[in-house]
Amino acid sequence: MISTSWLQKRRTYWARIDELLTRSGRSGVSALSHLELNELALLYRQTASDLATIREDPSSQNLAHHLNQLLGRAHNLFYMGRKARSGGILRFYRETFPQVFHETLPHTSLACAIFLVTALVGLLVAVVDPAFQRHLLGSEMMETIERHQMWTHSIVTVKPLASSAIMTNNLAVSFTTFALGITAGIGTIWMLALNGLLFGVVNAACWQGGLSKDLLSFVAPHGVLELPAIFIAGGGGLLLAKGMLFPGHLPRRASLVLEGGRAVRLVLGIIPMLILAGTIEGFISPSDLPFSLKMTLAIGLSGLLALYLKRKSPRRAVLAPVRDAAAVTPR
Repeated sequence: MISTSWLQKRRTYWARIDELLTRSGRSGVSALSHLELNELALLYRQTASDLATIREDPSSQNLAHHLNQLLGRAHNLFYMGRKARSGGILRFYRETFPQVFHETLPHTSLACAIFLVTALVGLLVAVVDPAFQRHLLGSEMMETIERHQMWTHSIVTVKPLASSAIMTNNLAVSFTTFALGITAGIGTIWMLALNGLLFGVVNAACWQGGLSKDLLSFVAPHGVLELPAIFIAGGGGLLLAKGMLFPGHLPRRASLVLEGGRAVRLVLGIIPMLILAGTIEGFISPSDLPFSLKMTLAIGLSGLLALYLKRKSPRRAVLAPVRDAAAVTPR
């Protein structure tokens, strides 16, 4: 149990670091004098040490969260203008992205839930009302399905161009889903719900047209990467909304900067997933490869993705500033 006298003494330092960070405002480090910057650096290291102590007390989780936010703001202020280090990209995908993924997993899970619920609604409505299918998918696509044909044959004839277009579209959809978080999450929820609804309707139409296996053969190889990427982008958008609507102890702008930084890391992390998914969707998904091979590829890719994202345990995940400061904090 942490003593009250220790907390009262440390709160003075935490208030001071909060004051310096608030004063930095939009001007960044230029708003602070040289002495204040030195003071901030010292407070940064001391607060990281304090956080390590507080985390050992299960009853102080709210305080630990507050200090973690302070360290996150200080980290952004210190490192916003630093030059990229050699190997920084590899380190980002090896450590940072899986770590941030675990820290923000509830938001990604919520995005996934929105998609799946609306997909189920779309499926049920489309089965009950076939006219809804035609209204949403268009007459051309419905006529193709009614002829018991997949609409993906055109991709096969122009694979390189199709793959490029698919990558661009997937990136655009994911980035838009993320960026619309700035609308207090309304735009992000709309994008997730719309895509979920379309997914459900397409599944209903293919099921009624006897093409469920063909749809699975097409969607599974790239969908095991594309859909999680969209869910993660949606989680990033919801994280932006959280920063705007629920700043907690932080000023709203500081909260948005902090959560926005984590959201941007999420979106940067899914770029390789979308590029690989677009390549598979252009070259493999619409091909005549046996169904078993496509399912094997889908299972293999989903397994590798799960192993990659599980590399960091949620218990060990802390914000980057804590690791940085701990390396230079005297013990």
